[in-house]
Amino acid sequence: MQKISVLLPNLFSVCTYFADKPLDAGTFVLVSFGRTKHCAVVWDTPVDESFPEEKIKPILQVLDDISPLSKKMRAFIDWVAQYTLSPAGMILKMVLPTDVCEKSKKPITFEQPNLNKSDIHFSDEQQKAIDHILPKIEQNFSVTLIDGITGSGKTAVYFEAIHKALQSNKQVLVLLPEITLTTAWLTRFKKHFGVAPALWHSAMTPKQRRDTWHAVQNGSARVLVGARSALFLPFANLGLIVVDEEHDASYKQEDGVLYQARDMAVVRGQIEKIPVLLASATPSIETFCNVENGRYDKVVLTKRFAGACLPDIELVDMRTKNKDEKGFISSALKEALADNLKAGNQSLLFLNRRGYAPMRLCRACGEKIKCPHCSVFLTEHRASNKLICHQCGYTRTLTNVCPVCGEKDSLISCGPGVERIFEEATTLFPNARIQMVTSDTMTSPKAFEELCESLEKHAVDILIGTQMLAKGHHFPDLTLVGVVDADFGLAGGDLRASERTFQLLQQVSGRAGRSDKKGRVLLQTYSPQNNVIQALLTGDRPLFMQSEIAARQMLSMPPFGRLAALIISGKNELLTLKTAKHLARHAPVIQGIEFLGPVQAPLFQLRGKYRYRILIKSPKQTPLSNILKTWLDKFTPPSAVTVRVDIDPYTFL
Repeated sequence: MQKISVLLPNLFSVCTYFADKPLDAGTFVLVSFGRTKHCAVVWDTPVDESFPEEKIKPILQVLDDISPLSKKMRAFIDWVAQYTLSPAGMILKMVLPTDVCEKSKKPITFEQPNLNKSDIHFSDEQQKAIDHILPKIEQNFSVTLIDGITGSGKTAVYFEAIHKALQSNKQVLVLLPEITLTTAWLTRFKKHFGVAPALWHSAMTPKQRRDTWHAVQNGSARVLVGARSALFLPFANLGLIVVDEEHDASYKQEDGVLYQARDMAVVRGQIEKIPVLLASATPSIETFCNVENGRYDKVVLTKRFAGACLPDIELVDMRTKNKDEKGFISSALKEALADNLKAGNQSLLFLNRRGYAPMRLCRACGEKIKCPHCSVFLTEHRASNKLICHQCGYTRTLTNVCPVCGEKDSLISCGPGVERIFEEATTLFPNARIQMVTSDTMTSPKAFEELCESLEKHAVDILIGTQMLAKGHHFPDLTLVGVVDADFGLAGGDLRASERTFQLLQQVSGRAGRSDKKGRVLLQTYSPQNNVIQALLTGDRPLFMQSEIAARQMLSMPPFGRLAALIISGKNELLTLKTAKHLARHAPVIQGIEFLGPVQAPLFQLRGKYRYRILIKSPKQTPLSNILKTWLDKFTPPSAVTVRVDIDPYTFL
C-alpha cells in the first residue's frame, strides 16, 4: 500500500490515505471522510508520516474518467489559500461542484463557435485597440485595460480577442459582475459567434453545473461567461480571461472565502501565462494606478460608436425646492419626463434603494423599527406588505401599530425607495407605461430578457430601478435619465464611497442617448459642490481620479498601502469583545504596521452575532498574509467566537 496526500473540498486541509499504487498529483479520487464520501484530489503536499497508520483509510476509487487537475490549477488553489489565509480545502470546494463525481445520462452539449466572421465595421479607435490587443493573445501573461466611455464599443473589441483565442484552439473565460448583465451580452455573443456560450452562475440547476463543469474540464465548452465563482473552474486549455466592468464592487466575495475576483483573475492569468483583459468605462483606482506605473497596458476609446453623443448632464439643486412642492421628483424632472413622453422617447428614473421606504418611524414615541437580529432599520416593502431586513432576510407583516408603544396609525414612512418613486410617477403620469426593476422583481435572467424585449418593442415609457439598470444595457430609445438621489452613497463611511458613487452615476448616466437621439441626464442633489457631483457635471474624470489618488496617497491607503481586517463575531457580546481585546494585545510589534482597534463594527449586530473589527494597515510591499498567519496561528478562539480574515477589504461594515 502507498500513502498519498489527498485534499478534500471542506474546511480541512490535506489528509493521508492509502492507495494500491502511487498516484500522480491532480488525480481525482473518491474517499470516505467520517460517514460521507467525497470527490477529492491527490495533492502535492508531502505525506504526514506522523499520522498513525491504523487510522489511515484506503481510497475508495480512482476516478479515471475525470482528467487530472492541472499543476497550474493546483498552484492557483494554493496561492489563493495562502493569500486569503483560507484552508486549501475551502478553495477546492469552490472548484468542485458537490456531485462532480456523477455524470449525467444525457449531458448538455455545447455547440462550437462559428469563426467565419462576416464583415464587421469598427471605428478607427476600435480598430486601433484591436490591432494593439490581438498580438498579445498568443503571447505570455499580460494585463490590458480597455478604457472606453459608455457606448464606445468595448465589448466588440474584446470579442475580437476572443475570436483570436478560439482560432488558436484555446478556451476563454469572461467574467461579468451580475447575472442580469448576461441577457444583452448573450444576445451580442450569439449574433457574433452563432452560438451561445456556456454559463456559470448561482441560479443554475445542479445538473447544469455538473455538465458545464465537465464540459469546461474536458475542453468541449470553448467560451464560458459567468459570475466571479467561474474563475475557479478547471479549464482544460485556458487562453484568455476577460473581466468586464472590472471596477464593479460585486467582484469582491463577502461570504465564505473572502477574495477579489478581478485581482485573482490577474493572478490566474499570471500562473497560466495567458493574457487578461479588463474592461470598464470607469476603471477602479487600483487598475488606473497599475496602468500609470506600467504594470498594466491600456487602450482607450473616447468616442461613442456609430456617431452617438454623450448625454448632457444637468444638476437639480434640491436645496431650492419649493416648500409647498410635495414628493421626491422635482418640478424640473417632472417637466423633463413630460417632454420626453410627448416626444415618444423612453426615460429612466434611478434610485439605488429597494423597497418603498428605508425606515418606519413612530410619531408617538420616536421608535425607528429595527431588525431584532441586525443593527439596521427594517425596509418597508409595500408591494409585499412586509418590513424586511436586507441583511438577514427577517420579515414581519406591515401594520399601523407601533410595536413599542402600541399607538395606532402613528407609523410613517421615511425617505423614498423605488416603490415609492414608482407610486409617485404613476400618479404624475397615469397614462404612461411604467415598469419597476429591482432584484425583488427581476428574479431570473428570463425575467430580465422579457423586460429588454418590452423596451425594444417600446412597450415601456418609463423605467424605474436600482443599479441593476446602471450598466451593460443598450436601450436605443432611452434618452432621459433622472437620478432621484445623486447624494446616496457619498456618505458611505469608507475610502471607496466617493469612487463607487462616481462609477455608479457615470454608468447610469451612460444609459441615455446611446443611438442617434441626444441624451439628457438630471441629477437631483443637495450637495451640488461635492467633487463627485462636479466631476459628473463637467465630465472631468481625470480631475476626480487625481483628487482621489492624492487623498489616498497622502494617507497611504490602497493602492499606496495595504489593509487587512479581522472580524471577530459571536452571540455572546462580552466574550466576543474579550476575544477581540486579547487578539489586539498580542498583535506583533512591527515597524510600519498599525493595528487599529478593536472597535464595534458599523454593522455591530448581524444575523444575531455581535461584531468587532481590527484593522491592520501596512506599507504596500509588506507580506501581510504571512505576518497575519504567524500571529493568528498562535491563537485559538473560543468555540463560540469566529475570527475571519479579510485581506484587502472593500467594505467596512
